[in-house]
Amino acid sequence: MNKGIYLATLEPNSGKSIFALGLMQELLGTIPRVAYYRPVIDDYPEGVQDHHIATIISHFNLPQSYEESFTFSRSEIIEESNAGQGNMILERIIKDYKKLESEYDFVLVEGTDFTGEGNVFEFDLNMLIVRNFGLPVIVVSSGVGKSIEEFRGSLDMAYKTFRSKDIQTLAVVANKIQPENLEWVQQEMEKFLPKKVQAYTIPLIPELAQPTVKEVLDTLQGEILIGQEDLYAPAGKFVVGAMQLRNFLQHLTERSMVITPGDRADLILGAIQANQSDNYPHVSAIILTGGIPPESSVMKLLEGMEHIIPLVLVQEGTFEITDRISRIKSNVYPENTSKIQASLQTFTHHIDLDPLLHKLAHYKSSIITPHMFQYKLLQRAKVQRKRIVLPESNDARILEATARLVAQDVVDIILIGKKNEIQQKLNERGILLDLNSVTITHPTTSPDFEDYAETLYQLRKHKNVNRDMARDLMNDVSYFGTMMIYKGHADGMVSGAAHTTQHTIRPALQFIKTKPGVNVVSSVFFMCLPDRVSVFGDCAIVPNPTAEELAEIAISSAQSSQNFGIEPRVAMLSYSSGSSGKGAEVEKVRTATEIVRQEQPQLLIEGPIQYDAAVDKHVGHSKMPNSRVAGQASVLIFPDLNTGNNTYKAVQRETGALAIGPMLQGLNKPVNDLSRGCTVDDIFNTVILTAVQAQEHSMQPEHSDAAQNNLH
Repeated sequence: MNKGIYLATLEPNSGKSIFALGLMQELLGTIPRVAYYRPVIDDYPEGVQDHHIATIISHFNLPQSYEESFTFSRSEIIEESNAGQGNMILERIIKDYKKLESEYDFVLVEGTDFTGEGNVFEFDLNMLIVRNFGLPVIVVSSGVGKSIEEFRGSLDMAYKTFRSKDIQTLAVVANKIQPENLEWVQQEMEKFLPKKVQAYTIPLIPELAQPTVKEVLDTLQGEILIGQEDLYAPAGKFVVGAMQLRNFLQHLTERSMVITPGDRADLILGAIQANQSDNYPHVSAIILTGGIPPESSVMKLLEGMEHIIPLVLVQEGTFEITDRISRIKSNVYPENTSKIQASLQTFTHHIDLDPLLHKLAHYKSSIITPHMFQYKLLQRAKVQRKRIVLPESNDARILEATARLVAQDVVDIILIGKKNEIQQKLNERGILLDLNSVTITHPTTSPDFEDYAETLYQLRKHKNVNRDMARDLMNDVSYFGTMMIYKGHADGMVSGAAHTTQHTIRPALQFIKTKPGVNVVSSVFFMCLPDRVSVFGDCAIVPNPTAEELAEIAISSAQSSQNFGIEPRVAMLSYSSGSSGKGAEVEKVRTATEIVRQEQPQLLIEGPIQYDAAVDKHVGHSKMPNSRVAGQASVLIFPDLNTGNNTYKAVQRETGALAIGPMLQGLNKPVNDLSRGCTVDDIFNTVILTAVQAQEHSMQPEHSDAAQNNLH
């Protein structure tokens, strides 16, 4: 397989960042270690990073440094070329690329942007670089402002030029195409491209084409007076306020950016009122020209208003500012997560990479990296969409994660709460979530409430629960959400951001119950370490398991590992390895290991074994040279909750590992518990995990209560 691919363009503002983001996401899902490299970047002020590199490294959490991600700036290239150092330029670029190639499994290389003078020179330089790298290319071109003849001609010329230099073109991408012309452009491309070259078309997406308010602010070097929280909103067409208010309002369009002198209080207040009115489009920002801030009385009025749009003060006059704004081009920055998600969503919807990846040849590896694991989770979740209920809609983290999940279009989300309260929380936090894209329900208004309460009464009356008690319990969001799963109105639940573990899973233990043959509800974390994913169990549920319980935890954890594509090699951890240690705790682990071997003779398991011997090949070979698990364990079973919980947190904090979970195992239907200190990423990953679990489960309501007391 080729160890790299070169993403090239023919012009500035081609929008190839969409393809770079999407391609990187796909590559990280199939290849363990992928690097990103730009031979030449634009010139930036001191302390400012190239936004292409910064976005890719930040969003995908690549381990490489910014400095090793490029070799020259544009001015350095020009300076060295004028000094006759052309060979030195190429040698430096090749050296830096080869270093990445030797350290990574694959390198995504992005060519220059053609933003300066000397486009012919840049094109030749890109040709020279890609040829010396020995890489195939993907060519991206924009359709903005071109006739079909011009567009076809430029792409045809680029393809033939690359071919004349013995450079293989794998794909040609027509970007920023009007949606109604997509099929037509696709057909035109296929007319002149050979069948071995993949043709792709991507539509013009207004959200991606529009600069954000922050880009405008930075370009104009303006002063933000108010509204700092909405700087990443897209800015649409600008409207110059130089008329009476009644006429001005008629010119507003969605996300208009208003340009007006700072002493026009009537237009400023009119634009703000229009933004808050249901009868007018939203306004993205107001640019106050001439260096004139609003009068103090007007500012006092504005500062007392909630969710005010950004007011930006600039020194130049209206005409000059209008001209400068008209020339601002949109880019993707690390902080602009909405644009990144929109780019990835657009890529996923319009690009089928399978033919392209097939041409690169299928890459196989026994290693499962965090990126690959998360990628595979997403792909598995998409195979069969599941309905996941989130009972804690009053928590902003839950709503932020919901917005991401909706953007990924991978699961159906059910929020328990009141729509007006959820919308208020979204507005307060500036979270972009269309509530029409999720299902919202609430116990007190749900048409299913009486049926749910009666069902709970029938299930729990033998435990002295009467109908009034059942109704009271059903007003609790955890009971209500769990009953949705029991009745088949949801497929799984994720809670715990604002509730205890006991509060989250007790309803599940009471009437979802355990799977056949399971007596212990336990948990695992998927620990995403830099070079592998390990399964840790149990770190969240069972305080001090017996040998029999520990054996069941090991079997369940091995099954979970297998279900999620990780070959189970089980290490039963203790403070000694092999037969040398003595003591009650070691004997418990030894007994549990023997139980597992008797019940699952095909399972690779070792115990008792110390942590270092389990995960380090040199230590494992030294202490247990004949073991098939030592040094390469993928499933680590801790002897008690104290050890497991502290170890997973220590590994997480000291190594920067991503801990996905805890995922509960043993229940008939998936209910998963979050930590009250969870992040948005934790929630996002746990929901995806739960959706995949739900694909593996079928409802079996009649099972043992044996696990009810396994709470801490």
